[in-house]
This record gives sequence, C-alpha cells and structure tokens, in this order.
Amino acid sequence: MIPLRDDNPTTIKPLVTISIIITCISVFFYQLSLLGSEERIFVYQFGVIPAVIFGEDAISSRHVIIPAPLSLISSMFLHGGWVHLIGNMLYLWIFANNIEDAMGHRRFIVFYILCGVIAALSHAFTVPSSPIPMVGASGAISGVLGAYLLLYPRASILILIPIWIFIKIVRVPAALVLGLWFILQLTSSHASLPSSGGGIAWFAHIGGFIAGIVLIGFFKRPQIRFFNPPSRHSRGYG
Repeated sequence: MIPLRDDNPTTIKPLVTISIIITCISVFFYQLSLLGSEERIFVYQFGVIPAVIFGEDAISSRHVIIPAPLSLISSMFLHGGWVHLIGNMLYLWIFANNIEDAMGHRRFIVFYILCGVIAALSHAFTVPSSPIPMVGASGAISGVLGAYLLLYPRASILILIPIWIFIKIVRVPAALVLGLWFILQLTSSHASLPSSGGGIAWFAHIGGFIAGIVLIGFFKRPQIRFFNPPSRHSRGYG
C-alpha cells in the first residue's frame, strides 16, 4: 500500500513540516555532490553509530565533528538513497501537517525531534555493538504516525495498491493503513533478528511509533480530542 493523500484538512500552514522536507532534500542533494569516500565519511560523521553512542567503539578523529549524542538528531536529516528519501517525505507530507496543526509549530518541533531520538535509541539498544551508521527520518515520522492513529483514526486515506501489472486506488480509514503498517514493522523486526545493525532499522520504526502514541497526549492542544473525525468542513493543507 502506498498512501497518496488524506482527506483531513488543517487550519494552519505546516511550516515546520515543509521546513523539515526542504532540509532533508537539501542534505540529500549535498550527499549526492560528495565523492564516494567523502559521502561515506559524511554519513559516519552525522549518522547514529550504536557502538559509539554506548562507548563500545570510537571513530577516527577526522570523522568527529559533533558529540555522539547529537548524532541522534543529525541522523534524521540524512538518507540512504532516492527510495529512502521519497518514501519518508511522502509519509511526512501526508501525515505530519495534521499533527503540526494539532500541536502548533513549536510543540511539533520538540515532539518530532523527541520521537526521532527515542526511535534511534530503540534501534541502538537492539544492536549496541554495531559500527554501522543509521540514518533517515523514518523513526521520527513513525512517531507522527503513532500520533495520527490516536487523533484521526477515521480520516480517509487515498492509497495506491499495485497488483501485478494493474494499479488500484482506494480510500480506507487511517486506522487500517497505520495498523497494517505497524504490524509490518513488528513482523519484519522479528524476521530480521539477529542482526548486526545493517539494512532497515525496524526497531527504530517501532520505538518511534510507540513514542508518538505515548507523547501525543502531552503535546496536543487541549481542545484537540482523541479519535477525532476529520474536519471536512474546513479548507486547509490536508
């Protein structure tokens, strides 16, 4: 299932969401401008390396630009390829605007970063000795998905379903899309064990999703209810 858009308009322009998307795209194009070895060094400088986070390993001094804990944040703006970037930005654009609307710009910034940090640590705890850097916004975006599930489970999501050479486009409730997405993360994480930390960081997705569910109650504006129906009467950036 590939989500295309939701029918859940917002009341404010999602400035933070747009800024995150622009930043991620800009960083990715910068990565593309680097030569092979330079790009690899860049990823080691700003990606999350579990073994370094937990003090089990160190990296070359020429790779050290920021303190290791700050890589929990910087890693959210790096991506490993076009598919990685486009998939993350698509989910961010569809779901984050409503969560930013439910919180306001400043609270959403804190929420997004906090979910991303928890997601990165969730991955790191599963492979504490891994020397492989983890990059990507998917952990933080998973937090957004968890929050969306609690706030707007009945929102209508337009999804694309490829069936062999055919393509089917249907509308389904957000609860179904996000519920199936989370089940996929759980089954994939189980299938990937044991792991050295390479490939997809499934546990980052799981940790971020749970963080979003737990934190949304603290960050949403008081007048925003849980399990809200979408606001079909308003116009906005949905």
